[in-house]
Amino acid sequence: MGSATVQGELWGRQAQDFAAYLEQVALPLYGAVLDAARVTPGTRLFDAGCGAGLLALLASFRGARVTALDASAALLAIARERLPAADVREGDLEALPFADASFDVVTAVNSVFYAADMAAAMRELIRVVQPGGRVVVTAWGPLERCEFLTAVMPAIGPLMPPPPPGATPAKPGALSEPGALAAVLEQAGLCVVEEGEVACPFVFPSVEVSWCANASAGPNQLAIAHSGEAAVRAAFAKADRAHMRPDGSIRYENVFLWVAGEHP
Repeated sequence: MGSATVQGELWGRQAQDFAAYLEQVALPLYGAVLDAARVTPGTRLFDAGCGAGLLALLASFRGARVTALDASAALLAIARERLPAADVREGDLEALPFADASFDVVTAVNSVFYAADMAAAMRELIRVVQPGGRVVVTAWGPLERCEFLTAVMPAIGPLMPPPPPGATPAKPGALSEPGALAAVLEQAGLCVVEEGEVACPFVFPSVEVSWCANASAGPNQLAIAHSGEAAVRAAFAKADRAHMRPDGSIRYENVFLWVAGEHP
């Protein structure tokens, strides 16, 4: 079942904390994605890797007819509470349970690079969008403009388990090089029509909230399972101290990239 079993379990371990503290830091990115997808009343939108459903909820406020999918049953339980009228399903990006050309637009916010086979996931996103429809995909921006990655990755990397033989672990910065994200869409058969970036700072009111938020992310859960919560928490505490403001809040400046492609 592709990567869904592994990713769903990791991202669902602290689903309530993800929904309460981490998901909302992407609000500027969600707005940019919905604009790029040209979501209007009646748009049939599919959110691939929906998490707890915040982007899908925002799309519903614009009048979209929302369908959402994620690998985590725990996150989907929250999404269903938020979106009682939507079609919300558990599944795998590499094998979507939808017919061809089911949607007007597809959004994939920071999800495709977690797929075990990103090319297969992209093919599935294209398969389910109608000809002329848009697929909008996002990724982290350049490392030198993403304080969270440069502060946290060097500290967390040594705490992660070695990847299984033959596996390629997800690398959040892998698509940050100029043209790399657009190339993923083009190689999958989409015509790139728009691309851009959006400032998306991660702001937490305290060290404790920062930990609750970040501990809910799948990669950090993997590090916790391998090296113990104390070691991972200490790594985050050190990074947070370097990004603490006078009022005790934490702020990491980041940039995310988005690319919109049209199905020919």
